[in-house]
Amino acid sequence: MSNEEPTDEEVVQTASDAAKGLIFSRYKQSDVRDYDVTVVFEDGVLEVDVYLNAPEQEADPERVADDAALAAREAVDELFGE
Repeated sequence: MSNEEPTDEEVVQTASDAAKGLIFSRYKQSDVRDYDVTVVFEDGVLEVDVYLNAPEQEADPERVADDAALAAREAVDELFGE
């Protein structure tokens, strides 16, 4: 890995991909009624907000949204080599 820091765009994309990946690892895409992943990375601060509207029979949507946000943060930590 190079010594270059990832760009803000790379950070946002990495976080977004990780959150979406976790959501769709727990739910079939056809079961998800709506979702939104908002990622902001400014001045070295990462903010991740995940909204999920999905049936509770498969998993707890609130828990999955929280896990998705955590997965996003962990993916960014890995991107920075932490």
